[in-house]
Amino acid sequence: MRLILMTTIFETIKRRRSIGKMTDQVPTHEQVERILEAATHAPNHHKTEPWKFFVVSGKARVEMGDVMAQALAERHKDEPHLCTPASLDKERNKPLRSPILIAVASKAPEQGNVLAIENIEATAAAVQNMLLTAEEMGLAAMWRTGDAAYDPRVKRWFGLAPEDQLVAFVYLGYPAIQASERHPAPADNKTVWL
Repeated sequence: MRLILMTTIFETIKRRRSIGKMTDQVPTHEQVERILEAATHAPNHHKTEPWKFFVVSGKARVEMGDVMAQALAERHKDEPHLCTPASLDKERNKPLRSPILIAVASKAPEQGNVLAIENIEATAAAVQNMLLTAEEMGLAAMWRTGDAAYDPRVKRWFGLAPEDQLVAFVYLGYPAIQASERHPAPADNKTVWL
């Protein structure tokens, strides 16, 4: 039984791909809850559970896009060639790529013995759990960040403190395209046995 389960997990890991094109079909509330539940089982040093999830759907995606466009305009106010109407529209439409977007943040450590990087790493592990669970459900998921994830205006929109970090924008929906094949370099190419 355990070998069968391990094979299934390994196959899900190998099969998972980022799929950027999604249909308008919205994952169910139960599916999203299960994905978030999986995230909370990620390992984390000092048991800090530093992750915070923001499920963005419906009109909130439009509001988020407006904030992202405003943030882009502010970042490039002295570089008009980087802040064209087309680039603002592109930024504004990013949250509309999928019916649901889950922003995943890592809260800054409150205890002196916890390093911020450890909270970020734990949150990244939580995101991987989300992606694998979405794959297992037949959903499309894509992990993105970009300049908006590090922008103070965007972080404020989520109610985050300046020292908190947005680790991922997880776009979630149903695939509109077939995932491409991936052939990573063999692990031996990246491994040193000591």
